[in-house]
Amino acid sequence: MIIDSHGHFTTAPPALGAWRERQIRAYEETGARVSPNELRISDDEIRTAIENGQLKLQIERGTDVTLFSPGAGKMAHHYGDERTSLDWSRVSNDLIARVCGLFPERFVGVCQLPQSPGDALPASIRNSVDELERCVKELGSVGCLLNPDPSDGYYQAPPLTDRVYYPLYEKMAELGVPAMVHVAMSRNPAMQGTCAHYLAGDTAAFMQLCESDLFKDFPTLQLILPHGGGAVPYHWGRYRGMMQDRGRPPLEESILPNVSFDTCVYHKRGLELLLDIIPARNVLFASEMIGAVRSVDPETGRRFDDTKYTLDSIDSLSDADRQAVYGDNALRVFPRLEGVLKSRSTAAANDKELKK
Repeated sequence: MIIDSHGHFTTAPPALGAWRERQIRAYEETGARVSPNELRISDDEIRTAIENGQLKLQIERGTDVTLFSPGAGKMAHHYGDERTSLDWSRVSNDLIARVCGLFPERFVGVCQLPQSPGDALPASIRNSVDELERCVKELGSVGCLLNPDPSDGYYQAPPLTDRVYYPLYEKMAELGVPAMVHVAMSRNPAMQGTCAHYLAGDTAAFMQLCESDLFKDFPTLQLILPHGGGAVPYHWGRYRGMMQDRGRPPLEESILPNVSFDTCVYHKRGLELLLDIIPARNVLFASEMIGAVRSVDPETGRRFDDTKYTLDSIDSLSDADRQAVYGDNALRVFPRLEGVLKSRSTAAANDKELKK
């Protein structure tokens, strides 16, 4: 089974964006709330968006399941207050659950958390705990997106290793769900979103983990750094040396048991470097489709985000390591995933029997 661990609903029906615009405008102008019940999206609209987008590419590329989350850039946690973020997260997560309900053998949910920057951060983390539990227990989510910069481009929050986040980590450990550490949009004009802010967020989060004892406090916690880990694999020696200078344990002991990297690296040499430096056990197959880069690479004739094509072209990867990257690692890092897939497969088989 080929599991894409990083997919976003970037093709959501326009009504979602229109609701969000009304929500932001109402709060900024008068402090009013726009009810989530005002959002109207039909099942047919969802089917059209998925069948012409993510599902079409799944079939073309030969992947089986996508771990599917709301559009990361659109999380935009800096807008409004903690209630704004909570309502937006619930709307977004409910929509992902509907996608998974309509295409149960193809998509499994990963939820957005209602984070907020500044003084609202502690309250928003409490809300995140509740929303995570709701999404896992009621909607079938198997993971979450964790924004290391809810100020969206200005890094006005403490590091992810700060104790303000501990209630969330406690709930993640209790539920057995990992977090993909993923920034949202950048409102800082000096930090372009997908190629500067995204990769800088991955890199900064890794260093936060290196300087902390987070995994001593939460030994089962699993975090995923997307986009190949930003600059991390390229500068692996720098991180190793810095930790050695500080008398800290080797990264293989202090970080790799709890941190994975994904394959959202859009050229062969970069993906080879990732797989040369990071053990295959710590790499999850992912494409980010349909995400940051949507055009065709003139050097290959394939879309840049067709990471399966790129991974298949790397001959140095053993069969065992290739299978680990394509699916086995995801089943380990997302402990709830196998159970969800089995229950859905059983339900689909039962439905077919009933229709005979």
